[in-house]
Amino acid sequence: MKILWVKSDLLHPTTKGGHIRTLEMLKRIATRHEVHYAAFDENPDGEGRRLSSQYCTKVYTVPHRPPSRTSLAFAAQLARGVFSNLPVAIFRYKSSGMARLLTEIIGKEKFDSIVCDFITPSINFPSLSSSVVFEHNVETVLWRRHAQNARNTAERLYLNLQARRMFRYEGDVCRAARHVIAVSGEDASQLGTMFGIEPVSSIPTGVDVDYFTPREATPRQGLVFVGSMDWLPNIDGMRWFCQDVLPLIRARRPDCRLSVVGRSPTREILRLADRDPLIEITGTVPDVRPWLWNAALSVVPLRIGGGTRMKIYEAMAARTPVVSTTIGAEGLEVNPLRDICIADDAPGFAEQCLGLLADEDLRDSIASAAWSLVDREFGWDRIARRFEAILEKYSGTKP
Repeated sequence: MKILWVKSDLLHPTTKGGHIRTLEMLKRIATRHEVHYAAFDENPDGEGRRLSSQYCTKVYTVPHRPPSRTSLAFAAQLARGVFSNLPVAIFRYKSSGMARLLTEIIGKEKFDSIVCDFITPSINFPSLSSSVVFEHNVETVLWRRHAQNARNTAERLYLNLQARRMFRYEGDVCRAARHVIAVSGEDASQLGTMFGIEPVSSIPTGVDVDYFTPREATPRQGLVFVGSMDWLPNIDGMRWFCQDVLPLIRARRPDCRLSVVGRSPTREILRLADRDPLIEITGTVPDVRPWLWNAALSVVPLRIGGGTRMKIYEAMAARTPVVSTTIGAEGLEVNPLRDICIADDAPGFAEQCLGLLADEDLRDSIASAAWSLVDREFGWDRIARRFEAILEKYSGTKP
């Protein structure tokens, strides 16, 4: 097949779950098919374009840098979001340059399959009738959960407004597309029900088990959280964990350390370490594996989310037991009490952590079961084959 893959950004530096999922599949798909990749290039002098040959035959880029969430320009976008019919998360990526590029190359190259990776690039497509939309999250659900966990009335009103607009926009995109692929059966069912589309395909999350498996035994202590720290669900999760859960753990284990490992921590996240010497905020790291290998537990205290959390399968491959909320583990094929621990309120989450911290044999049992699960079922080669089979099935134009 000759495939056009359109995403909002290049895949290096690979710092987000969406980057990892796309990169790992494309590296394998590109060995069997001709892949053209189109994206914004936020940093023309960076490694993104230079390393694109790892996953595509040809790359097309348009310069575009959405304002950072700490900038005045982003504040202006939020204000505009009160009046625009489009969700802020979509109009941030509207680009006449990208729209012209896609119109030109789709008309000239005659692709067998076109992938819109996330719904954000869809704003620049001339038409979606020949495209497969790859939904890493059900975006409407994500925004509704933001609203449910808002910190005040004004924030809740604004987020509910954005959720309503996302519902309209996401539904229009899904209905216009040739086909939709989700990252779990649960997401596929939600998309079908919410937007009246069928069928919706799904692929599971994968992991590079060999890469994450520790080469030797190391002393393990403390807790680790891995995730981009400029992403709102991760910020909310760490806020809740540090305010409501960690004090309960510290009441019985006052020396318990927490490492928060992920790019671009906000000022709010950085202040956690200022107030507590046993909390480490790393920022961007070249390799997350040492933090997983040295931690007794990986915590995933998410209250907001969509799609699936790759960080859970990565921790499992690293033989690090996971304590997660139900939302954190949503859509993953896991087995509570056998290969993961689940709790949704602060006392329950703290008890799960304390029980594992106190019982090395239990930690080893859960870690071994979890590693066996991901090794048996969720290697990227298998996931990539499933994805390309869906593309082959739905190549062409929507009838």
